[in-house]
Amino acid sequence: MARDTSRPSIKDEDVYEALREKGNSKEKAARIANAQANEDQAPSRKGGRASPYEEWTKEELYERAQELEIDGRSGMDKAQLIAALRG
Repeated sequence: MARDTSRPSIKDEDVYEALREKGNSKEKAARIANAQANEDQAPSRKGGRASPYEEWTKEELYERAQELEIDGRSGMDKAQLIAALRG
C-alpha cells in the first residue's frame, strides 16, 4: 500500500483513523496517535507529571511543538505556542 505523503507520519494508524472518525482534525489526530505510540508519553492519562504550559519557557514550548510537528512554530510567540500545543 502506498504511503500518503500529504500528511505527517502516523505511528498508530488505528488510533489516527478512530480520532478522524470522531471529527478531530488531521493534525490533532496525528499528534494524539503519535503521542500514544510513544512510551514516554501518556496523553490519555490524567494528572500528568508535566507542569502547565504557562510555566514552561518559550524554548521548551518550541521543542515540544517541534516534536509534534506543529507547522509555523518558528514564528510563534509563547502564547501562540501554548495555543497550538493545546490545539
